[in-house]
Amino acid sequence: MKNIILIGMPGAGKSTIGVLLAKSMLMDFVDTDLLIQKKCSLSLCEIIKERGTEEFLKIENAVICSWDFANCVVATGGSAVYGEQAMEKLKKDGVAVYLRLPPEEIEKRINNIHTRGIAMEEGTTIAELYSQRAPLYEKYADKTVDCSSMTPEQCVDKIIEMLK
Repeated sequence: MKNIILIGMPGAGKSTIGVLLAKSMLMDFVDTDLLIQKKCSLSLCEIIKERGTEEFLKIENAVICSWDFANCVVATGGSAVYGEQAMEKLKKDGVAVYLRLPPEEIEKRINNIHTRGIAMEEGTTIAELYSQRAPLYEKYADKTVDCSSMTPEQCVDKIIEMLK
């Protein structure tokens, strides 16, 4: 089985759905945000604050490129799609599933944008970030699941159905 790569905006449910999907598919689960935090010994928020968004994106790309994923469900950070090399590596041995959610729903799910560790320039709104990233999610997606009005379990069922 190829790896299953979950892409999408922060708050779309990549980590939550990823764990459930990995259990259902008898696969390992990897969250690239956690790999980055472990590598840097800092939270995502601290990395962005101390090193800046651009440097964070370089770190994210490098960490993903350095990891060997096998039989995994991989929850990427929402900004992973900015790393062309990382996405090429992930897609080489995996199928990318875009968990699509409208910006209004994302805003409802993200309580504090400043402590979440989202790679975005100060003053950027979720709607603006969405308009920047949505074309990249579409570009890299092999499959797309509209997660609006679905529970995480329903999203997992939909992904499994799509991958058959």
